[in-house]
Amino acid sequence: MDIEQLLSTITPEAYERLLYAVETGKWPEGTPLNADQRDNAMQLVMLYQSRHNTEPQHMTVAAGGDITMKSKAQLKREFAPDQETIVQTKLNDE
Repeated sequence: MDIEQLLSTITPEAYERLLYAVETGKWPEGTPLNADQRDNAMQLVMLYQSRHNTEPQHMTVAAGGDITMKSKAQLKREFAPDQETIVQTKLNDE
């Protein structure tokens, strides 16, 4: 099976399971990955991201294969609470 055939068989749900396994070192059911499974899952996640990741996060592979690295300032802006949300929360608390 070539890479294109393999990627065409990976569903978004299968990708999420692989991503969870790579991030945690175990399958969603709790079974630990062995070294070969971890390596293969990581390669599949990176390949899938290189084709489908149109909104890459920090240190992920973007569509096209580029690794996205964001600066500390960019990450702070992304994770900073939205001012409108803060105001709305304060109004709701009053």
